[in-house]
Amino acid sequence: MKPPLVVGNWKMHGTESEAAMLARQIRKGLKQIEGVEIVLAPPFTALSAVHKAIRGSSLRLGAQDVHWETEGAFTGEISPRMLREAGCGFAIIGHSERRRLFNESDVTVARKVFSALHAGLTPILCVGETWQERKRGMTARVIRRQLRAALKGLGKSAIEKLDIAYEPVWAIGTGRNATPSQANEVHRWIREFLRNLAGNQAAMRCRILYGGSVRPENAGELASAPEINGLLVGGASLKAKDFLSIIRSFVPESR
Repeated sequence: MKPPLVVGNWKMHGTESEAAMLARQIRKGLKQIEGVEIVLAPPFTALSAVHKAIRGSSLRLGAQDVHWETEGAFTGEISPRMLREAGCGFAIIGHSERRRLFNESDVTVARKVFSALHAGLTPILCVGETWQERKRGMTARVIRRQLRAALKGLGKSAIEKLDIAYEPVWAIGTGRNATPSQANEVHRWIREFLRNLAGNQAAMRCRILYGGSVRPENAGELASAPEINGLLVGGASLKAKDFLSIIRSFVPESR
């Protein structure tokens, strides 16, 4: 299994100078933290500044989205090749806000996953159900549909190279997170789906993160769940102290 992965999704927050300062604060606080892979995903306009701020450290750079084409007449979009040149190694794909607010379909998400992999980016594929779907007992069905669409046609070697984030739509920015047992159950379903699709090795190589109102107060319990291999952190990643506390949840001596 790869090391735990903690991703800071800064969403639409931070100018270049603000993002660089936050990155430097996080970098400074990582001196006593080992064994956790950390990705910072600032807005597109701050990628260059953050890349400079983390150069020479163990921190990795990620993008919050990516287009599926290499280039073309797609006003406002960013291609995988551009992200690679900007220093990105990861790309968040299919975040619930992209699906809900910008009408991204399963087909769109699948095209982005394929393109990111082809360009050498590690996709962080997001899946999750709405509150209505959970109440109707449809969680497993929704997650499997999203995974089936996004991973269609990918071989075992490709699946080993991506990470998956379970982020229930009802927990994004609401302050209400899935309990560790709820999250662990869905992660177990995801692992079983991957095992049936690509075999045990690929399933175990693919990290499954939890995202949705992650805070320092609940990170320890989430990190202790056996099927949770990392966290996708939103608002709490905008404060270095809080983000570092969440990262430490995966350091054994800190638990």
